[in-house]
Amino acid sequence: MPESIRVTAGLPYPLGATWDGSGVNVAVFSAHARKIELCLFDDDGKRETARIPLPEYTHEVWHGYFPDLHPGQLYGLRVHGPYAPEAGHRFNPNKLLLDPYAKEIRGQIRWHDSLHGYRIGHSKQDLSFDKRDSARAMPKCRIIDPAHTWGHDDRPRRPWAETVIYEAHVKGITARKPDVPEELRGSFAALATPGVIEHLASLGVTAVELMPIHAFFDDRYLTEKGLHNYWGYSTLGFFAPAPRYIAPGHNLHDFKLMVQRLHGAGIEVIMDVVYNHTAEGNHLGPTLSFRGIDNLSYYVPADDPRYIYDTTGCGNNLNIRHPRVLQMVMDSLRYWVEDCHIDGFRFDLAVTLSRDRDNFDTNSPFLDAVAQDPVLAHVKMISESWDLGPNGYQVGGFPPGWAEWNGRYRDSMRGFVKGDPGAIPALATHLLGSSDIFDRRGRRPWASVNFMTAHDGFTLMDLYSYNEKHNEANGEENRDGHNDNRSWNCGVEGPSDDPAVIALRDRMRRMAMAALILSNGTPMILMGDEIGHSQQGNNNAYCQDSELTWMTWELDERAMSFKEFVAGALGLRRELAPLRSYRYLHGDPVGGEGGPPDVRWLRRDGKDTTHADWADTEDRDVAVVLRDTRDAVFIIANSSDQEITVIAPEAGEGRAWRLRLDSGTGKIDPDTPPVVAGDGIAMPGRAILLFSAV
Repeated sequence: MPESIRVTAGLPYPLGATWDGSGVNVAVFSAHARKIELCLFDDDGKRETARIPLPEYTHEVWHGYFPDLHPGQLYGLRVHGPYAPEAGHRFNPNKLLLDPYAKEIRGQIRWHDSLHGYRIGHSKQDLSFDKRDSARAMPKCRIIDPAHTWGHDDRPRRPWAETVIYEAHVKGITARKPDVPEELRGSFAALATPGVIEHLASLGVTAVELMPIHAFFDDRYLTEKGLHNYWGYSTLGFFAPAPRYIAPGHNLHDFKLMVQRLHGAGIEVIMDVVYNHTAEGNHLGPTLSFRGIDNLSYYVPADDPRYIYDTTGCGNNLNIRHPRVLQMVMDSLRYWVEDCHIDGFRFDLAVTLSRDRDNFDTNSPFLDAVAQDPVLAHVKMISESWDLGPNGYQVGGFPPGWAEWNGRYRDSMRGFVKGDPGAIPALATHLLGSSDIFDRRGRRPWASVNFMTAHDGFTLMDLYSYNEKHNEANGEENRDGHNDNRSWNCGVEGPSDDPAVIALRDRMRRMAMAALILSNGTPMILMGDEIGHSQQGNNNAYCQDSELTWMTWELDERAMSFKEFVAGALGLRRELAPLRSYRYLHGDPVGGEGGPPDVRWLRRDGKDTTHADWADTEDRDVAVVLRDTRDAVFIIANSSDQEITVIAPEAGEGRAWRLRLDSGTGKIDPDTPPVVAGDGIAMPGRAILLFSAV
């Protein structure tokens, strides 16, 4: 150890490498390690310049204080302990490890067999031991100065009922943006540029949900096929942004500047986070961080501790019931809220976070910790309420305070728009916020995050261009991805220059988007759907970092027309309160006893629907009036090919109905005569009409 590097006892908190203005405190949790060394590297991360044991061990935390270290220093960890895979221990000090609390990571993984704690190809597999140093193949942690001038960063704090989410990918939305400097494209700095923000603001979305930006790297099996981990659902650092999203010569302050500028446009930032598993995979995976620091603490052991319990399909479950692992997750969430001003989180495979092995636990340590945390009380929490384990589908099962991705909405609405038989009852439920799923314990309609498309599956354009998935480019012989897409190619598989096919596809897209935007709940729009982005039928583009997944910005008349329709529909949603109700509508009188019902379902003849009507599986159309004390709206949806006539109901108080949206023509506020009670409305096929009372 160089004489210039001094070390004293330091403190067992905070965890990680923390600059206090004078020096750096280093603290690392490991319940089973025998020694932990801090390894320092030169500025390019290629040469190890010092290896210093942390001198103290308090409450299962190894710690030391280094008065000679400063921000910018690159470092890693080496952890000594038993190598006994059969007992769940996989310590190997030959492997350089990332600090779980690192705030910045520099470099990429260079895949090599030395990254594994065992000898690849050995007859004993992971029971063997590899003595090679992995440092040259590993990225390095970097000590940061967290100071950032936020100025007057006013968080939008959008009410849930007014929230419209836009699911986006940092590179996907910026890689082809012409007015973004080429060296910035694909980065946080690019997402902070005026052109990107102006597009989002003009569309009318209120929140950007960023696909994973926690530190992740390309998986070995993908790099060997010439592919990339595009989506990022393979986290290796829960406090550090992904190095690939930091432009050359820039640093993590770009992320904070991006948040600040989005806030300036009234747009919240939600992070898609992956705390259910890590990038280290199963028992045969590499030793990159958690596995080498304390495998038995960080991961849920299987019945045989040599193996890891897995409900994610990715090889491991993070052991979030362990107090220190739960602390890491909660510290991570608070860091992104307090230090980076994040407005919310979407939790990938959230059921795994709330498991007691085979059972979903609504009083799990994770859910209880979130419920009582004062920092998280004011941010949006969204769960993907399923995983691959036993009892894994739990949509509607999360406690009050949570919103949930509603996969049942997606499937039912797709079926209705496509014209599937028997879809009307589910449509009616989902149009009003899926009360059958979420109306309990005081939850509100916004708890249902409604979506027609998301990153996982077809884009909206592809939903009406393909009957089958086309994932051949993924190198898995088209075996990957969903088979049940409820899509329709409108008569031709893939691209078509037939004007009739193009017109029908646009009609279907408008109907699907109108259904989404006019539904109670929280709408989520997939990046690029507003301009007709296609992935050529690939419904699992997780490994496609190319123009297949990057959003195009060269918009033709067709794309601009659709964007204007989406923006117009979102404008109507903002204007008309019954489309974003704060409470569930159950037919209760508006304004007290004797008032009109807040929801009324109607047949074509203007009369109330009956039980027999709801049971008729051949029906393809439905009409509904929604009211509050100020506004009333009348919605007609027809998924058949045939034009029908619908009798207009009473608008109330001598008012008439004004047509505000016609998805068939794509017109917003067309110049048409008002409609009064008893008038016959010509309702076209495959369309949605929205009227408001005037």
